[in-house]
Amino acid sequence: MSSNIANETVNAVRDSQPFSVMRVLTNIYFLYGVSLLSFFFLWDRVAVLKIFDDSLARPSEVLAQLGMLTTMKFGGTDLWGHVWASTRRVVIGFSLASAVAVPLGLFMALNRYVNAIVKPLFDLLKPMPPIAWVSLAILWFGVGESAKVFIIILGTFVPCLLNAYNGIRLVEPELYDVIRVLGGNRKDEIFQVSFPASFPAVFAGLQISMSIAWTCVLAAELMNAREGIGFLIKRGMDTHQPALVLSGMILIAAAAWCTSQALALLERKFCPWRRSIDNL
Repeated sequence: MSSNIANETVNAVRDSQPFSVMRVLTNIYFLYGVSLLSFFFLWDRVAVLKIFDDSLARPSEVLAQLGMLTTMKFGGTDLWGHVWASTRRVVIGFSLASAVAVPLGLFMALNRYVNAIVKPLFDLLKPMPPIAWVSLAILWFGVGESAKVFIIILGTFVPCLLNAYNGIRLVEPELYDVIRVLGGNRKDEIFQVSFPASFPAVFAGLQISMSIAWTCVLAAELMNAREGIGFLIKRGMDTHQPALVLSGMILIAAAAWCTSQALALLERKFCPWRRSIDNL
């Protein structure tokens, strides 16, 4: 109670401070605005000065292109159809990979026999970037949806498994001691300590995997696709429309951010005990 009163007093004193230029210049939202305005100004100047010839569109041109995308069709599909095509591939590949990788990583950390069987194979395939599988994916599955989903599965599998595996292994031993002192058995250790303590690391791996999934879907759609955000970027490259290329980049960044936020909401729901660092 006294702590809350003290915090309210500090906030009241801070709010009652007189206006000053330094206070404005050090305001975090002012600094956010300066950072963004500086970025867009530099982008616009580089485009106007044609440092990259005519291969960089101005911010206003990209904004106009985004507006055009909402009213026109590319490859017989409108903007939302392309966004949904990429999102569908990401969700399918990510779901299949995480459904296998997370339980497997947990079992590897909890059972030394599973670890002995899986870890050598995993260490053999782990260093290989998913993009390196593109050619084999085309040979095995053709240029259809299966090849694209396969690339996404390979890209998202490793972070999911690694974080689940390390999430169990990095649980503080003192937590197991508490369970044993209270008379708990091995089952209690797993369900009361191992799983809850590893969930923050598991969700961190899921978020990393989701970001990688959008990278993989872009690479897969650049190969041979008739719909998707990668198709829009490829179309912009082929027709030399830098505004279309940048529009696709912005769209894929926005879609990746939205899916990442969805995972963050799930983490807050299923892992409310996670620790967070303020101001980061």
